[in-house]
Amino acid sequence: MNKTFNIIIIGAGIIGTSIARELSSYKGAILLLEKGRDVAVGASRANSGIVHGGYAARWGTLKGEMATKGNRMYHQLSEELGFPYSQIGSYVLAFTGEEEEILNQLRENGLKNGVKSLDIHTKSDILSKEPLLNTSLTSGLYCGEAGIVSPYEAAVAFAENSVQNGVELKLNHEVMQIEKLAEGYRVYAGNQVFTGSVIINAAGLYTDRISEMAGLSDFKINPRKGEYLLLKRGAAEGLHSVIFQTPTKKGKGILVSPTTWGNLLIGPNAEDTADREDSDNEYSALKAILEQARLSLPGLKLSSLIRFFSGTRPTSDKGDFIIEESSLSGFIQTAGIDSPGLTSAPAIAERVRNIMLNKGYVERKKNIFQNTRTSITQPGSLKPFSEVKDSIGLPLGDPERVVCRCEQVTEATITDALERGIPIDSLDAVKRRTRAGMGACQGKFCGPRVKELIRRKTGLQDNEIEESIEKDQELLKNLRKL
Repeated sequence: MNKTFNIIIIGAGIIGTSIARELSSYKGAILLLEKGRDVAVGASRANSGIVHGGYAARWGTLKGEMATKGNRMYHQLSEELGFPYSQIGSYVLAFTGEEEEILNQLRENGLKNGVKSLDIHTKSDILSKEPLLNTSLTSGLYCGEAGIVSPYEAAVAFAENSVQNGVELKLNHEVMQIEKLAEGYRVYAGNQVFTGSVIINAAGLYTDRISEMAGLSDFKINPRKGEYLLLKRGAAEGLHSVIFQTPTKKGKGILVSPTTWGNLLIGPNAEDTADREDSDNEYSALKAILEQARLSLPGLKLSSLIRFFSGTRPTSDKGDFIIEESSLSGFIQTAGIDSPGLTSAPAIAERVRNIMLNKGYVERKKNIFQNTRTSITQPGSLKPFSEVKDSIGLPLGDPERVVCRCEQVTEATITDALERGIPIDSLDAVKRRTRAGMGACQGKFCGPRVKELIRRKTGLQDNEIEESIEKDQELLKNLRKL
């Protein structure tokens, strides 16, 4: 069967879902293709979750322009779509005179990019706000516009709202072939054939390969892996801002940051890799991340470490974002979207929309567009265990039954996540939406309970439901001793 669409978007990460949501307000059939089992399972799942202020990306680049614009769109989007976001500000720390000069350069660059709240703070001013920091620091660049967001929850929100507005989402549909037609394109994906007038390439690490399928060879993706350490909820207590170190040529350095849910995130390093699916973690690399992070936060301990992970960024050989119509009519590139890609995503979606409008690929807005979405869950304090222990033993089917005791997630919350128009066939998909499995035990208790709810709601068999991959427990134990 060959289904025809006006627009085919390839890739359902934060970029693809942002674009889908933006374009879903216009008339026309839109298809969103994703090779993974869920949305946001690539770089969007495993990144820092920082909404950057816009001072680091070089002035005059698309990165600089998109980061500043995208940053200022997150507050409204989080209000409309119900995903966690908080503007907590950030510091870039200096420990030497040379690093202080870099801070001045960053500030000048940020002001050119239009960043508003950007000042050099003294040591005493910083330590009065962030007393946990290293007293050897000399000064810091403060950006009041920086924030934190849950990246996968944002992408899920964009995707769900897109589906609400008529976008057709196809998961487990890896694109295998693209044919240029006299009018439009034919796309072979997931044993199906689709025809589209316009293709938007938002395939992240695979944007160059998708381009090659269409006969283009304008850029190359050079994957760069970053590893992270995640401490349990509550571990960020006493830290109020995102803490960066002075950047190097490889990136913004090791950061220490609260998450929207109160975890503490440490990382990433930066390592070029030839393997786009490389998700391995090494003790030596993670130890080095911790040691560097202690330059910012000397008292940092890993006794409450619950998870380590890695993510690979789609850095291009062009050194900047690629957001343009290619030499092929109707083939639009959004490629090389590495950091600050998450920050820039809403602005990139607007830029793509403007390209589409200027070319006449979209024209009229829909008469009815649903711009809001009810959140599945929002950050809040955990109750004392004594107040929830009786709810853990409630019978299956009771909406008040606590399924995940670490994060106190109820059956009603999980049922809600399963009824939102996006097929769910994995424990990780439920975890990203509800936090069931995000706690200290990492799903050991709630995993079977979540699986049972997926089975009952979807009719899938046990062997059709993907379970979470357990991390190396010996490595976890060794890291906790550091």
